[in-house]
Amino acid sequence: MSNILIIKHGSLGDIAQASGAIQDISENHKDDQIYLLTTKPYVDLFKKNPFIHDVILDKRLPRYNLIYLYFLMRELKKHKFSKVFDLQNSSRTNFYKSILFPKAGKEVWSSSITTLPPEKSKDEFDKKSVLERFNYQLSESSLNTSSTLKPDFSWAVTDISEIRNFYKLDKYILLFPFCSPHLTIKKWPHYNKLIELVTNKYGSEYKIVTAPGPSEINDAKEINALALLDNGRALNISQLTSLIKDSSFVIANDTGPAHITAHTGTKGLTLFGKHTTAYKVSIERENFKAIEVTDLNNLSAEKVFERLSNSLS
Repeated sequence: MSNILIIKHGSLGDIAQASGAIQDISENHKDDQIYLLTTKPYVDLFKKNPFIHDVILDKRLPRYNLIYLYFLMRELKKHKFSKVFDLQNSSRTNFYKSILFPKAGKEVWSSSITTLPPEKSKDEFDKKSVLERFNYQLSESSLNTSSTLKPDFSWAVTDISEIRNFYKLDKYILLFPFCSPHLTIKKWPHYNKLIELVTNKYGSEYKIVTAPGPSEINDAKEINALALLDNGRALNISQLTSLIKDSSFVIANDTGPAHITAHTGTKGLTLFGKHTTAYKVSIERENFKAIEVTDLNNLSAEKVFERLSNSLS
């Protein structure tokens, strides 16, 4: 039995996308122990993942913090990992490689760099979709991949019956109108108009709800929807995943909850401006689709409502 390390720091959408790759790594190493290196927001979540033996915290302190770096490297070396799958593929994780396995090729350290196609530059390779890149990386690392291209994030769910009972939730449409303050280009501005259209057609058949993150609770007051909290706190990732999976339909900006929706098989729609494409981030699935426009300000609530009502009919 060997110890295998997977590195995946975040973000939330990336975590959902990596679920299939993590499953494939585990199923190709059934006799080994699978460890995962991640950041604080995802430690408790990954402890629930059935394909992971244990989770190691990386605080991601600055690289010049030599004391922290020393103790992290000592912790990793202690496990004597025979192979590392770097699913983060960042400059930081490449730096870790230079310390842990400086001369290793893809047989020991699997990353987008060590498995890079010989005829492509990394910039050119990175134009492929996220899941295609994962699939290539793992295939080049001699793994059979059956789940990488179709990740399933349903392992993250938990019991939210108390929350559903408190808010009297039966059939509901879930909206995610938020985005990071530095990524306002992802924000569609017409959610309240959409809510008006939904209410006019469906009345009380569906509750219109949203689930703000910790920094979005005040922003939720500007949306004419029921903001769901757990005793005044934002839902955790497992609660959020369950809320999404149980919903009738989800409409979201291109954020983490959109990726959770895509990879739990839930019906929904995500709205893309010019910041990237649905293909690049591998977000479209059988039940989850994207509307892509040049300017989200010009995407009408009527067009989004038409797609929603067609799915519900």
